[in-house]
Amino acid sequence: MSHNIRKKVTWTCPPGLGRFAALDHWVRAAEDEGWSDAEVQQVLDEVVEAEDDKSGHEVLAYYSARP
Repeated sequence: MSHNIRKKVTWTCPPGLGRFAALDHWVRAAEDEGWSDAEVQQVLDEVVEAEDDKSGHEVLAYYSARP
């Protein structure tokens, strides 16, 4: 994981979602907060490349601020 972006998205992950469903919610929140396509794509790539749901959720947690 490269974690080159320091920005954080304010959102709440609905419970019980796999990483891809959670990513869908995260992307919508990032777009609402004005993230560029390149920034969103980087996070998307990191989640997709994660070994499993747990690792994918860790990526999303890194790029998330507490609401």
